[in-house]
Amino acid sequence: MSHLSDQRIAELLAASDAQTHLSQLTRRSLFSSSAVGLGAAALASLDGTRSLGAELASSAPVPATPTGNETAVGGRPDLPHHPPAAKRAIYLFMSGAPSQMDMWDHKPEMADWFDKDLPESIRQGQRLTTMTSGQARFPIAPSIYKFAPHGQNGTMASELIPHMAGKVDEIALVKSMYTEAINHDPAITYICTGNQLPGKASLGAWLSYGLGTENADLPAFVVMTASWTGRKQAQALYNRLWGSGFLPSRYQGVALRSTGDPVLYLSNPSGIDSRVRRRMLDTLADLNAETLRRIGDPETDARIAQYEMAFRMQTSVPDLTDLSDEPQHVLDLYGPDVLKPGTFANCCLMARRMAERGVRFTQIFHRGWDQHGALPKDLPNQCRDTDQPSAGLLTDLKQRGLLDDTLVVWGGEFGRTIYCQGKLTKDDYGRDHHPKCFTVWMAGAGIRQGVVHGETDEFSYNILRDPVHIRDLNATILDQLGIDHERFTYPFQGLDQKLTGVEESRVVRELLV
Repeated sequence: MSHLSDQRIAELLAASDAQTHLSQLTRRSLFSSSAVGLGAAALASLDGTRSLGAELASSAPVPATPTGNETAVGGRPDLPHHPPAAKRAIYLFMSGAPSQMDMWDHKPEMADWFDKDLPESIRQGQRLTTMTSGQARFPIAPSIYKFAPHGQNGTMASELIPHMAGKVDEIALVKSMYTEAINHDPAITYICTGNQLPGKASLGAWLSYGLGTENADLPAFVVMTASWTGRKQAQALYNRLWGSGFLPSRYQGVALRSTGDPVLYLSNPSGIDSRVRRRMLDTLADLNAETLRRIGDPETDARIAQYEMAFRMQTSVPDLTDLSDEPQHVLDLYGPDVLKPGTFANCCLMARRMAERGVRFTQIFHRGWDQHGALPKDLPNQCRDTDQPSAGLLTDLKQRGLLDDTLVVWGGEFGRTIYCQGKLTKDDYGRDHHPKCFTVWMAGAGIRQGVVHGETDEFSYNILRDPVHIRDLNATILDQLGIDHERFTYPFQGLDQKLTGVEESRVVRELLV
């Protein structure tokens, strides 16, 4: 049963017609009638030799006018809304919240404030976590790291990040990011999905749904979780951060692993070769197509596409992860850990390889940035993990001509306090969560170079000018990929859902060329 016969298809359709008068007003009938179009979109992107897919695809609607996205596989026909600056994006996510005043937000005035209490005029009754709300004092902990000016504009950067300090003329540094979430899980869920509560679609899933992929043999959205050498404990990462939420599950991120098969179940079971696997998938696709016609569940459409993608990845992923063709001068850009699977350096090189193969969105999570104590011990390790690879990624993309149409974003879920959590000494301190200001940087497609946007007060506690909400950041990312965040919606639970939600948000035009 490698294909459904014409007679069998006719029988299924006849059976469906016989029940129409009983179910035409039901919810199931509505989904069933619309699911043929969904199935057509999925099957049209599969193996062109499959007769059922070809027949269904021939009946699918065709956009009346060119959209500028004709080379993509999948995606919405109405996208992009405007000519995109970026074809793809890479998001370097520092999970746990990097300390902005120890890396990018230089506050030399704080040297005179060592162990003095944070003034109430600065805190202004703002919310605190339960970890420091009971402290009798809030002693100022100035950064112990040296800062120096870099680049044409003298942008200040810490000695912890010498490689990225050399890139300040190529990035836009945003010092005035803020969020409402003060604890890790809601904060990281918020910035990744647009809402503090679970259940929403992630940024990568939105892009996969909206723009599809340039490479039918690889997922549109790939996620990697890098190893880290800082503090032993780290905040958990949940798959909802790269999940599809209310979107069909085919748009969720595919996690690339550092040990064993790069993707779970990529290898065939013992005794099963690719020819047998192909026959099995054809039969499964036929059965799923029959189920799709009878029931109309959109998840059946997703299942068809996912099985087919898994088959294609058996060839494409091993080629992707084989670094034997990388010359030494390229490996040297990323640092000594680049050939160690699972390191941040290795993940950054993999991100570049995915960019040149047409993967729409790659997200690398690096954990261990939650320095409530022993910051001078752990933060340098975190920076050693990430500084050279981040700079190396920018150099590598640029020298291949990929940075012109690849957007790169670096940042975490919130910032950290200038005051110390727990015991303070001159060479040891920790910092609590701080959502009122933190730093991110952006580079690549359409991003202005050498820009420092926003300013915080002398305590790196409040924003003085040019605030940028995390919704604004997401709106700007979408804009660079050709998407108007106000018009990019998906109907769910009676609402037109958006990544940026219903609150006010804007594209940060000051960061764009």
